[in-house]
Amino acid sequence: MSDARIDQLQKAIMEKDSAVVAFSGGVDSATLAYLAHNTLGGRAVAVTVKLFSYPKRELDNAKKIAAEIGIQHRIVDFDELKVPSIAANTSRRCYYCKKEILGLLAIVKEELGFNVILEGSNASDTVVYRPGREALSEAGKLVYSPFVEHGVTKEEIRQIARQAGLTVADKPPSPCLASRFPYGNVLTRESIGRVETAEYFLSDMGFTELRVRDHNGMARIELCPSDFRELLINREKILSYFKMIGFDYVTLDIEGFRSGSMDEIL
Repeated sequence: MSDARIDQLQKAIMEKDSAVVAFSGGVDSATLAYLAHNTLGGRAVAVTVKLFSYPKRELDNAKKIAAEIGIQHRIVDFDELKVPSIAANTSRRCYYCKKEILGLLAIVKEELGFNVILEGSNASDTVVYRPGREALSEAGKLVYSPFVEHGVTKEEIRQIARQAGLTVADKPPSPCLASRFPYGNVLTRESIGRVETAEYFLSDMGFTELRVRDHNGMARIELCPSDFRELLINREKILSYFKMIGFDYVTLDIEGFRSGSMDEIL
């Protein structure tokens, strides 16, 4: 990523004068927080909205990355399962959730007397199914997405993060746990907790890119095809654990890991 492109982004952020940064701790929001902190200093604050479906390890990571950047970090709790339009888990779930999150960020922005909410959508997001973009559009000037406005792709964001020495530069995407369920399957604390526990189990075994999709009690494991052999070697151990935590059936998706597989039917 050229210095000129980075300067362009920082100039755009500087024009906002003060900002709340929507901060999940992933590479997009971390890179945005880094740029905002470098540009605005104390007039930039990172805010993480802690959903029930936001993995605990991701929250721990967000705290670590905020400290690494040096930006002030706030955490706002939000139980999205109390919102019927979100818990119903329709194909519009992300829209309703994003609306709620933006409302909470707007409250923090007003408390601080800041001008805008910065959020990390990028140019690569515009070619995939992202119903949350509608909520961003409806928010108007309340929200600013510099990576989208300046056509910055996901890979370019990773380049900025690497140049900045951010430890999240090569971190795989980690969408909320609600994305592990087919649309129409109502979200519950029990089912979300089961998926989180199952994914931690596989992660602790050394698997990296993975998803455990929950189809009404049937686990569909997505891994990189190169990891299939290792999973099958540990088949009995994995099967025993998954059944212990409440899955009725355990399957391996031979198509392999791919982000957003629940959107394939849309």
